[in-house]
Formats: sequence, C-alpha cells, structure tokens
Amino acid sequence: MSVIPFDQREGVIWFNGQFVPWADAKLHVLSHGLHYASCVFEGERAYGGRIFKSTEHSERFHKSAEILDFTIPYSVAELDAVKAQVVAKNGFQNCYVRPVAWRGSEMMAVAAQNSTINVAVAVWDWPSMFDLAQKMKGIRLDIAEYRRPDPMTAPCHSKAAGLYMICTISKHRAEKKGYADALMLDWQGRVAECTGANVFFAKDGALHTPIADCFLDGITRRTVIDLAKRRGIEVVERRIMPEELPSFDECFICGTGAEVTPVSEVGPHRYTPGALSRAMVEDYAAEVQPKAKAA
Repeated sequence: MSVIPFDQREGVIWFNGQFVPWADAKLHVLSHGLHYASCVFEGERAYGGRIFKSTEHSERFHKSAEILDFTIPYSVAELDAVKAQVVAKNGFQNCYVRPVAWRGSEMMAVAAQNSTINVAVAVWDWPSMFDLAQKMKGIRLDIAEYRRPDPMTAPCHSKAAGLYMICTISKHRAEKKGYADALMLDWQGRVAECTGANVFFAKDGALHTPIADCFLDGITRRTVIDLAKRRGIEVVERRIMPEELPSFDECFICGTGAEVTPVSEVGPHRYTPGALSRAMVEDYAAEVQPKAKAA
C-alpha cells in the first residue's frame, strides 16, 4: 500500500453531492464531528470494480447515523450509486471504499441539533491479499488492556468514529510489542473482537464466535457464518471466556480490511491454522469476486 499521506493523494472524492479534487475535500477545524465524535463511517471493498455487499453497507451507514441521532441526507440507493461512481471515476478495480458522515460547524457545543450533516465518499487503492500460503502462516494477536464498553454506556451497534478511540490505542500498543493486532474482551471480561475485526475459533469441527451484543456485528462476520453453514459447518455464537482460549484448535479473524486471516497466537496461546481456516479463506475469496452475468 502507498505511504503517500491521505491528504496528498490524487483522484476525486464525492463530497456533499459533488465530485471534488482530492485535495479540496476539506472540513473546518471547528466541525462538530471532530470535537464531539458525531461521525459515522463504513469500511467497504471493491473487487474487480464491484463493491462487495454495497447495499448492506449503505443500510448500516443509515442505521449508524440514526443511532447517533442524525439522518443521512441520501437514500441507500443514492449511496450505492455514488459509491460505484467514485470507484469508477478513480479508475480502481480493487480498492477500499470509505463513506463518512458527520455534523458540521454550525454549532460548537455538546448539543448540535441544527448542524448540517456532511457526507463524503472516498476510495483508495488496497489490493486484496489472498495468497493462501502467506495467510496460512497466521498472525499474532496481543490481548488488549481496554475492553469493549457496556452496551448501556455506548452506542455499540453504530459504526461510530468515537468507539474506535480505544481500538487505536490497543492496536498501537500491540504493534509496539510486535503483534499484528489485539484481541479485546468485553465489559464483563469475555472474549469480544479485535480492534477492527471479528474473531472465530475452531474446535472439534465447529466454529465458535462471541455473541455480537456489545460490539459491531460485522458484515464480513455474517458472510463467514453464511459460508460456513453452506459447507455444513456448525457455527456456535456464544459467550467465550479467556480461560477457554487454550482449548481451541484454530483461530481466525475477519473484516473488510482483514478479509479472512488465520491467527497463530493470541497472547500466550498458540494455534495451528488448519482445514477450517483454509476453507473460510478460500470460500471468502471466491464469494467476493464479481459473478459473471448470465447471457
């Protein structure tokens, strides 16, 4: 991936109904979304020029905003069309897609009911990494100090920017120790998710994954569950305690960015990526590819 800073790239960004040069897509320093985290976003990916599950992402984008008490001023269908246009105008086939919406600069206080809702869509080059041999080596996860919050204290079902503060802190700390990411526990000390991906464990031919009641039920997570069931693999959504981690045979994470990525370590626990992880990597790779249209 390019190391060019994101404010210095080439291309166009869709911003409040218009395509503008990349460098001109700016907001004021006194925007409410910057100071009070009144901001929601999506993370999506295009494969072969087609955005995977675009409509599901647009629907979640709307729902996230509703949870934060504002309305996206564009319909799901309009967002789907815009995202496709942004991918095409930037000339990408395989890329990351970032819709984002935030409260503007009309009001600068905790309450901001009369602020304008700004919406932008940007895309950038992000080739998919489906090299099976490389993936099957697995990545290393630390165990994060911070936990996912009690759902009675935070809007955990919104893909809200503010909820990612502890994720950034946790991932930075993990990377400083040589890990790729961190596994986070929930507010009651149970296994939850990684900083930007959901987690699955394999045992006795079945997949086990935490119940998504205090963190985002990822679209990739739901896709993996569907793919596993198509294969006849049992998927158990349940409470998973940290002391169970040594009992599992395999582990993998999944998300728009991670796709499906096997795990070789979680803190002191070791795993050998095997048949179930391989099957999910391969099935997901096949699922995201654009399907040929019937004649």
